[in-house]
Amino acid sequence: MATPAKGKAKVKVTAAGKKVSYGQAGQASGGGARVKPGTKKGDAYFARSAGQMKKNPKAAANPNSPLRLSRQRWKCSGTKSRRS
Repeated sequence: MATPAKGKAKVKVTAAGKKVSYGQAGQASGGGARVKPGTKKGDAYFARSAGQMKKNPKAAANPNSPLRLSRQRWKCSGTKSRRS
């Protein structure tokens, strides 16, 4: 099994065999996730990542980009977060 790069939480191996590391490693001080959907902090993250999608159309079009994989992991839809 592939291990993620330093500071990253997850890794995906593409069909071509390329390893893509994404997501922030570590946990919040309480032991939970750093960003939770449905919170003010979650909405800020989703709005920021939506701006990155507009600024980087090449990454936005690639389903295996770290940006797209992170948004998928956090269940982003537009600039607002959703709980489930």
